[in-house]
Amino acid sequence: MQIYDSNQVYKTLSELKVIPLDKLKEALAESQTNNKPFDEILLSRELISDKNLGEVIAESLKTPFINLSKVDITDDLLLVVPEVLARKSYLIAFARSKDGIKLAMNNPTNSELISLISKKTGEKIIPYYATKQDIADALKYYQKEMQRTFNDLLGEQVEEAKKSKEKEAPISKIVDLLIEYAFENKASDIHIEPEDTDTLIRYRVDGVLHDVLHLPKELHNQIISRIKVMSRLRTDEHLSAQDGKIQADVGEKLDIRVSVVPIVDGEKVVLRLLSSHSRQFSLDNLGMSDTDIAKLKTAYKKPYGIILSTGPTGSGKTTTIYTVVKIINTREKNIATIEDPVEYDIDGINQIQVNPKTNLTFAKGLRSILRQDPDIIFVGEIRDNETAEISVNAAMTGHLVLSTLHTNNAATTLPRLIDMGIEPFLVASTVNLIIGQRLIRKICESCRESTTIAASELKKIIPINSTNKYSDNKNEMRVYQGKGCSVCHNTGYRDRIGIFEVLQVTPAIRKLIESKANSGEIEEKALEEGMTPMMEDGLKKVKTGITTIEEVLRATKG
Repeated sequence: MQIYDSNQVYKTLSELKVIPLDKLKEALAESQTNNKPFDEILLSRELISDKNLGEVIAESLKTPFINLSKVDITDDLLLVVPEVLARKSYLIAFARSKDGIKLAMNNPTNSELISLISKKTGEKIIPYYATKQDIADALKYYQKEMQRTFNDLLGEQVEEAKKSKEKEAPISKIVDLLIEYAFENKASDIHIEPEDTDTLIRYRVDGVLHDVLHLPKELHNQIISRIKVMSRLRTDEHLSAQDGKIQADVGEKLDIRVSVVPIVDGEKVVLRLLSSHSRQFSLDNLGMSDTDIAKLKTAYKKPYGIILSTGPTGSGKTTTIYTVVKIINTREKNIATIEDPVEYDIDGINQIQVNPKTNLTFAKGLRSILRQDPDIIFVGEIRDNETAEISVNAAMTGHLVLSTLHTNNAATTLPRLIDMGIEPFLVASTVNLIIGQRLIRKICESCRESTTIAASELKKIIPINSTNKYSDNKNEMRVYQGKGCSVCHNTGYRDRIGIFEVLQVTPAIRKLIESKANSGEIEEKALEEGMTPMMEDGLKKVKTGITTIEEVLRATKG
């Protein structure tokens, strides 16, 4: 049910000029034609961030807006609204003042519900508007009890599994609980690792692996078998690597990529969680500066050429390219991809999965795509000479090609392509833009605090020019850190963001490529022409309190 006036929200957004008017009109028309909520269409098309849209809707409802990600909700407030009602009606109590209880609601116009909670508590209820996604994320606070007793809960299942003759049911509950807990804590991966005496469960949260618990070794094979059944893998194969996929329901559709490999102590499983809402990104939400976004827009508006995203594994390359693809995905364009694996399904795009068993490689898939009359092609990764050659030829014949490459920074990408056998003049004439990137952890906004660091200390670890540029004065620089709280599980960090360097291939850069200049010379010219290196982009985020110096150094020096 839509509780706001779409026309009023449309008017406000058009006045704010945060969304191109033609795209805004298209979204409103789709909302009215298909009877879909206007906000859901805006978010699915990634035309605006969830928070910014929430502020606009709250204003149209004449209700105060609350961003729950910045609030630490205490246990006593959770008792105000039962969990079942909170999940069903999308509401949660987040603060208490002398004037009453502050209630975040996705529908603050529901006076009956407000009256019901007021009668139950005997206190006045002050409604605030919060987005559905923000409330869904905040409902994790109801899992605090689960977090505190997680080992106990699993302990019960473990004991039941040991005693039960029908071992499937309790093992099933253990696996479901591991997935549910990982999802609630925004883990990207679950590692199930056999050791000498037990099985170690680890979660990767914000790029860092954390030990979660140890399980008895005798349950390991049962857990592996359960995961193999769920992902339709061979349960009798224990000496070969296997890959599969699970689709789970954790309140939303959750795709899980499964990798099983034999190691010395048994079989290790890694589950990659691919949540549908985790891919709702815009370029600014990824962490790209306005200057770099402008360069990228210039590149993807061209009907031909190559755009590359580079960096090590886990640096967010694919997410950046997916974001660009979703922006340029219109009905007038035929977009095709060849990926290994296909991480996210995108409506309106033809996606091909690499399959070594049928000899469907990147190169062969790319050749097939070129016979499908594409306008835009996304190659998951340029791994070899053949794929590189076909990509370059596609760009030369009027196609826009997007891909990723494993290099340390933007400048080293160009000599790397030449090393792969591509003629320098072809590299110079086809590559339009290179994005170098890393992922860094963001400081938790609920426990962020500031301090200062002496410039003399900074200069020991950071280039002098960068230090001078971002110091408040010549002697010190103001920095921020998270002291640790329940919101961030006492890590001081919550969520991740990218740091970037965007290299435009200008006429001067083209001349250097054609003369087979090394990466140092190319980088020097790019900096001279205004490229912001990753280190400096990271320091900008340190200066504004988004991250810490330690995170920037970890990402750029690693």
